[in-house]
Amino acid sequence: CLSKDFSSTSSATTTDTVTSRATRNGDAIMKKDLINHEDLAGDRGMIDDIFDETYKEKEGPKPPFRYVWRNIILMSLLHLGAIFGLMLIPSAKIQTLAWALLCFVVSALGITAGAHRLWSHRSYKATLPLRIFLTIANSVAFQNDIYEWVRDHRVHHKFSETDADPHNAMRGFFFSHIGWLLVRKHPDVIEKGQKLDLSDIKADKVVMFQRRFYKPSVVLLCFTLPTVVPWYFWDESIIISFFIPAILRYTVGLNATWLVNSAAHMFGNRPYDQNINPRENPLVSLGALGEGFHNYHHTFPYDYSTSEFGWRFNLTTAFIDLMCLLGLASDRKKVSKEVIMARKLRTGDGSHKSG
Repeated sequence: CLSKDFSSTSSATTTDTVTSRATRNGDAIMKKDLINHEDLAGDRGMIDDIFDETYKEKEGPKPPFRYVWRNIILMSLLHLGAIFGLMLIPSAKIQTLAWALLCFVVSALGITAGAHRLWSHRSYKATLPLRIFLTIANSVAFQNDIYEWVRDHRVHHKFSETDADPHNAMRGFFFSHIGWLLVRKHPDVIEKGQKLDLSDIKADKVVMFQRRFYKPSVVLLCFTLPTVVPWYFWDESIIISFFIPAILRYTVGLNATWLVNSAAHMFGNRPYDQNINPRENPLVSLGALGEGFHNYHHTFPYDYSTSEFGWRFNLTTAFIDLMCLLGLASDRKKVSKEVIMARKLRTGDGSHKSG
């Protein structure tokens, strides 16, 4: 259903574009199928983020929930702390609020530009300095180390909305948002995750270094540094310094990511593929730096922008483009307008006609 016309060069701003041949007959578009998703994914050296049509859920009753009480208690305390942080905002200095916002953006980029678009989908390439920055930013985010994040995310794409999906949205909003972290994983999630080819991640020394020292990196980068900076540099209260740039910022970052798993799988239109659950949700994109164009992303998971609209509601795409301009990133994968339109006409819900 897709074809590609790669014109890669050594330029740091190279964009690989997926195209297809199409002919027009009046208003009709007739396309010639040249390659499939697996062929294109193979160009990146991986196919484990492409949906597996052969997977079948096991028959019989589902296994009972097994609660992880440690996570339930910690998440409850974290959100209570975030509520306290909200109450402290009127008393905080403007510098502290600006610092908290900066910490949020940096941590979000560690997930969106790093764990997600670079390492999970290999939709662009990053130099060593950029990979180090994104790894540091990822530890600021504290959403599992990159290796584990990538494993769970590739399983999510390969077995989306099935028992093997870690945050299967078919089990309800609460489960796909936070509940999946409060119970033991379904056995199929563990089984399928163990069978993924993660050799590319294991070969990245930066990622494996983070995995080895993840806990101390989180203590330092997610909680200590965000707290110490406002307290030391502009004499902010230690209570405000801890509960706003550390606790509140961390909690908001978690929920922004979780909304991609929950709201963006339930609310919105499906202009690219109405046969899958993920939706286009601009509000989620605002909070998650561009990750809410989810129907597009699950249709074309190899596109570095996760959207056909460039920088619109998509700070992560702007960041990656800037990195390319600076020579720190290259080989961005992008789907052509022709392929996008052909897919809309073939499997979309028709909502693209109204914009």
